Amino acid sequence: QVQLVESGGGSVQAGGSLRLSCAAYGYTYSTYCMAWFRQAPGKEREGVAAIDSDAVVSYADSVKGRFTISQDNAKNTLYLQMNSLKPEDTAMYYCAASHWVGYPKRLGRYEYNYWGQGTQVTVSS
Repeated sequence: QVQLVESGGGSVQAGGSLRLSCAAYGYTYSTYCMAWFRQAPGKEREGVAAIDSDAVVSYADSVKGRFTISQDNAKNTLYLQMNSLKPEDTAMYYCAASHWVGYPKRLGRYEYNYWGQGTQVTVSS
């Protein structure tokens, strides 16, 4: 059974940084896509960044140049380094995984089969 466990959320002032982690348990596919999504109160869940087993990455326009997605295969862990945080980045952040997702749909929330419980990120102005 696949389990995704996020950590690293917290409260930070605008301009600050946080690094989110997502530990994956029981995920044995050699090819895969993993992604970070976020959902603010009253808004739909949106894709932030994605990475596949070939290390090809995708980013939402709103985070390009500020966020970096990466993975440590030895630790089965996904990361999201978030720099220059803005108040509009405040949301619950979720880790997601799927066996494979075609490149144009990498940030589509309906493409992923497995989800973590989320970690809260709050950015104050």
